[in-house]
Amino acid sequence: MIRLVFWILIFVFFVSCNTNEEKILPAVTDITESVYSSITIQPDSLYQAYAAVNGILDKNLVEEGDVVKKEAPILQIINSNPKLNTENAKLSLELAKKNYNGSAAILSSIEDEIKAATLTLTNDSINYCRQKNLWDQKIGSKVEYDTKKLAYELSTNTLNLLKNKYQRTKEELQTQLKQAENNYKTSLITTEDFTVNSKINGKVYALYKNPGELVNTLEPLASLGSSTVFVIEMLVDEVDIVKIKKGQKAIITLDAYNGKVFTAQVSKIYPKKDERNQTFMVEALFNEEPEILYPGLSGEANIIIDHKKQVLTIPKQFLIDNSKVKTEQGVIDIIVGLQSMDTVEVISGITEETWIYKPE
Repeated sequence: MIRLVFWILIFVFFVSCNTNEEKILPAVTDITESVYSSITIQPDSLYQAYAAVNGILDKNLVEEGDVVKKEAPILQIINSNPKLNTENAKLSLELAKKNYNGSAAILSSIEDEIKAATLTLTNDSINYCRQKNLWDQKIGSKVEYDTKKLAYELSTNTLNLLKNKYQRTKEELQTQLKQAENNYKTSLITTEDFTVNSKINGKVYALYKNPGELVNTLEPLASLGSSTVFVIEMLVDEVDIVKIKKGQKAIITLDAYNGKVFTAQVSKIYPKKDERNQTFMVEALFNEEPEILYPGLSGEANIIIDHKKQVLTIPKQFLIDNSKVKTEQGVIDIIVGLQSMDTVEVISGITEETWIYKPE
């Protein structure tokens, strides 16, 4: 009798335990699958401006917050050496022009020598022809004939040498002039490098140096970006990046706007993974931008991967090993579909009338 009572108590205990298990019926609802990401707001075309040369910052030509046009000067750097080099290059160019154009005596003196040599050749040619005619008539001596012939040949060679000298000198002066022009252009470019210009139509967001400070080519001097278009930078985990596609909708909340919801669309996916935090950079653009935005504003985003209406769903906490549920018939396999933050779509395996139990 005592043993029978004992087994009855055990049975009641187990029955009571089973009846205390939390159980639910699947529900037919809409479900949206999304990928969560933290976000940072940055101006479009944001870039750091660097100096092309070393020197000292003379002055900032703009202030932080100023709107600038493309190629507008924003910083001025000073260094006396390039200015002196430019002046020397200009003097060399002027001298080369004078030499080539003939205002100096280099080419003109050779031209005078050519004129004199031409007259000498003409005279020697006449004397040689006269002497040759006489010699052909057996008049005169062989010595006189040879002397006139030699004088003619020497005059011819002298004139040819002078002409070659003139052409060679002219080419050398042309080369010197071209080199002087190139040196002067180079010095002007170097001088222009001491002015840092804006590469875009945008806004100056930061100036990193004060007048009088040393400037080099490795440290940024200013930060500039678009004044009207802002980009949403999202860091997406590597396990989710394959789900992201351009054009997908994103739900945005910004800390500065106290939870107000904005919408955006994915505009760019960067293919390189950041090894430090195992994420990929994804950019989105607002469908309608907030009235005021500043670089660095933070918030959260949910990128919409897919959406289905009126499908069978269960809470994620009732899943076992991501593909099973506990029913009155025991643990069975199911096929799942979309997954939201707290629910999952059930494609097959159970119905609306299947009671499922919350796993311990």
